Amino acid sequence: MPITDVFRRVSAAYSAGEQRPLRGYLATLCSYSALVVGATAIGRRAGVRLPERVAVHDVALLSLATHKASRLLTKGAVTSVLRAPLTRFDGPAGAAEVNETVRGEGVRHAAGELVTCPFCSGVWIASALTAGLVFAPRATRLVATTLSAVAVSDWLHVVDSKLKDTADES
Repeated sequence: MPITDVFRRVSAAYSAGEQRPLRGYLATLCSYSALVVGATAIGRRAGVRLPERVAVHDVALLSLATHKASRLLTKGAVTSVLRAPLTRFDGPAGAAEVNETVRGEGVRHAAGELVTCPFCSGVWIASALTAGLVFAPRATRLVATTLSAVAVSDWLHVVDSKLKDTADES
């Protein structure tokens, strides 16, 4: 039985009548894997050595930066122009964020899910920042510091807004 028939059967059994873009997910996973393999090959060729360990402060910095970058990519009003070919605007979602619905089928739908889901895109962003920490640590720390500062600033804006709302209610 050809692999396409097997994939079709597995997809039908998994989907239970729902539209699930398994081929698109497969394409997304293959793309991610190709990028990881490519970065590894480039690193080996360039003689880049992996660090023994990653410092706790770098993990914290990359965590905050990944959070901010994934929110900015997937929910930011300003970055909606990047998602527009794959999504439909549903309405504002609060503090400079929007709600969107994914459009299309197959790879287009899977890509739309990737660029609208902060959890999904977070894996890609964290991988890119981690690779950056290995290949160009100074530049990566600078970018990560900027994103982290914006993330903390955003949270402070939310707290400030909540405090003002509480004061207005009193």
